[in-house]
Amino acid sequence: MAFSRHIVVLILQLMLVPLAFNLCNAQGLKYGFYSKTCPGVESIVRKTTAQFISKAPTLAAPLLRMQFHDCFVRGCDGSVMLNSTKNNQAERDAIPNQSLRGFQVINGVKSALENKCPGVVSCADIVALVARDAVSMINGPYWKVLLGRRDGRVSIMLEALTLLPPPFANISTLKSQFASVGLNAKDLVVLSGGHTIGTSHCFAFTNRMYNFTGNGDADPTMDPNYIAGLKLKCSPTDVTTLVEMDPGSFKTFDEKYYTLVAKRRGLFQSDSALLDDIETRAYVKRQALTHGKTFFKDFAKSMVKMGKIGVLTGQAGEIRKHCDFVN
Repeated sequence: MAFSRHIVVLILQLMLVPLAFNLCNAQGLKYGFYSKTCPGVESIVRKTTAQFISKAPTLAAPLLRMQFHDCFVRGCDGSVMLNSTKNNQAERDAIPNQSLRGFQVINGVKSALENKCPGVVSCADIVALVARDAVSMINGPYWKVLLGRRDGRVSIMLEALTLLPPPFANISTLKSQFASVGLNAKDLVVLSGGHTIGTSHCFAFTNRMYNFTGNGDADPTMDPNYIAGLKLKCSPTDVTTLVEMDPGSFKTFDEKYYTLVAKRRGLFQSDSALLDDIETRAYVKRQALTHGKTFFKDFAKSMVKMGKIGVLTGQAGEIRKHCDFVN
């Protein structure tokens, strides 16, 4: 979720209006949706995903983010996968999505499924299944995925800029943006735990170290020793270096993220913001003290909930033949 602060602040000021999703469509989702039309769909997805993750386990983080970024814009409809055309700039090319990787994994799974049962399994369902499988393959939780989503035909870059929670958001903005898609404060703090894996470019957080209020100062909510270490990695103008979001275990899904946030070592302002709300702060401290006693269970539950946002079911949308293009 790394992108230009000034661009998005301007857009948010002009356009931030809660997006009303029709959540009743989620009733069209069910377990075993493809049991008759494409038997073995989940085993095919898992096998194909494993072929990628076994060679590049760091793909798990962007594949998890891909579902998050998909669901927050137009609901979980696979719109994040669509390429831009000469007449339209798609979500995929929005600044917060330019750091996404793993599109080849989704397309690889789609190809395998098209060979088995052409025109049956949606890209939106593949995104959800691959996110689950990728996380479980790096020692994360496993959850049952409701299926039956159909693919959207619309993808607009500006919507991704407007609707994806930015890394510099405060707790009020975060809660508001999550509430606009039917997720509560607990979902916010639980899903933020996904930052236990992956990396970020320096420019997503350098303002916290070098120019937090515009006066060349550092973010006072950040551990000074952590800031000192980050300065050794990131200069004020660095746009290429990648930094681990969960130093020491960024390839393994675990509860250490909460330990870091509790110690004021959350990389983004949106991480630190979790300490500014009674409910989210309590959850952070509880997981840090109990070594994530309920984190995996909670994460699985919130992922299932997120996967229901604004889905297209029945005759809505389409089943794309290729995830990068509408039919």
